Amino acid sequence: MPKPERDTKLGQALEALSDRYRRELLLALLAENPQDDDDRDPLDIIDPPEEPEVLETELFHKHLPKLEQMGYIEWDRDTGQIATGPNWEDIAPVIELIANHRGELPDGWV
Repeated sequence: MPKPERDTKLGQALEALSDRYRRELLLALLAENPQDDDDRDPLDIIDPPEEPEVLETELFHKHLPKLEQMGYIEWDRDTGQIATGPNWEDIAPVIELIANHRGELPDGWV
């Protein structure tokens, strides 16, 4: 039996939000669309023990491609511009909830 579309969209949104860096990126897009990824850490959230090269590799080979494949962002690899994608409206309500209740969430959630 196929999954209902709503469950699939929620599951995909939760998968996108399962990584802290992706959550921060999506929250940044909510605040300012588009974003620019010219530097290694466009959101300035590198944890001190995290090597900038590791984050850069994960950003360009894992996080941005994953969000782009899901349709939540559009990413221009040549200019480094990141903007909301065609499926942004599927995840926007969850991102808005997180943004509006950020101070009430447990430490480490955002």
